[in-house]
Amino acid sequence: MTPPVKLFALSTCSHCRNARKLLDENQVAYDAVEVDLCPLDEREEVINEVRKYNPATSFPTLVIGDKVIVGYRENEIKEALGL
Repeated sequence: MTPPVKLFALSTCSHCRNARKLLDENQVAYDAVEVDLCPLDEREEVINEVRKYNPATSFPTLVIGDKVIVGYRENEIKEALGL
């Protein structure tokens, strides 16, 4: 069984698109948050959540169960998902 997956991304980020594509191609269920598209009143709260996992607040930040992967690291992502 796949652990819960959450993707923090930017709509303009090619690495974020690659991470989303990898998850989609492998039919992984995930929650995605496009941080730059969040309403202004929610954005600070979302950025604070990202900062808990990734103090540099860089994207993509992928949370797979209790593992955090920063950046598009295909092999690490696949390993964390058991693919």
